[in-house]
Amino acid sequence: MALDVYWGSGSPYSWRVLLALEYKRLEYTSHLLQFSKQEHKSPQMLALNFRGRVPVVKDGDYVVFESLAVLYYLDLKYPDPPIFGRSPEEAGVIMRVICEYQAYAEEQLNKLVRAFFFTNTTHRRDELANAMHVVASEARSIEMRLAKSDWVVGESFSAADIVIFPGLQMLLRALHKPEARDLSTRFLPLDINYPALARWIKRVEALPGYERTFPPHWRG
Repeated sequence: MALDVYWGSGSPYSWRVLLALEYKRLEYTSHLLQFSKQEHKSPQMLALNFRGRVPVVKDGDYVVFESLAVLYYLDLKYPDPPIFGRSPEEAGVIMRVICEYQAYAEEQLNKLVRAFFFTNTTHRRDELANAMHVVASEARSIEMRLAKSDWVVGESFSAADIVIFPGLQMLLRALHKPEARDLSTRFLPLDINYPALARWIKRVEALPGYERTFPPHWRG
């Protein structure tokens, strides 16, 4: 039985789930919801997730939402290939890196993305500069990990890569906006400032099935 996956284009949390599904080679039925039409808050979706957010995965009669919970469920239910490591020690490092990203980088990264896509940044330059400083510092720690290995943790693609990759891609897209020009030099060009991160992005993009996960509204 194929899984039903409800998601939205441009949602980094949805992108995480799609990356995991493709990496695990799982069959799924895609339900692409239109945020502009508030389809994620329809009665059908609220019956699946009372918070009206995506992604949502329905596996038979079981429904799971919140992207990290979905990744964990998929790895326990469909363990090959694993995304949370092959040993307790590796799983601990993967979860630690995810927790570090969520605790120290994600909020500031999302602040930058929202600012350059959705709000007027004129009176928030100091706030955004501070956010960029935090994100750049955390990116440096990931850069150091990737300088020693092809993947964020260990020698295999894992949930750590899956959690971090979409957020970083959203940030890079935001930094190409004209309003971000004075802050973007902390990151861009990526292959100069963060060469290991740039190589890692290309490795993720070369994974089988990656093209099916790419946000449709980003094309062209």
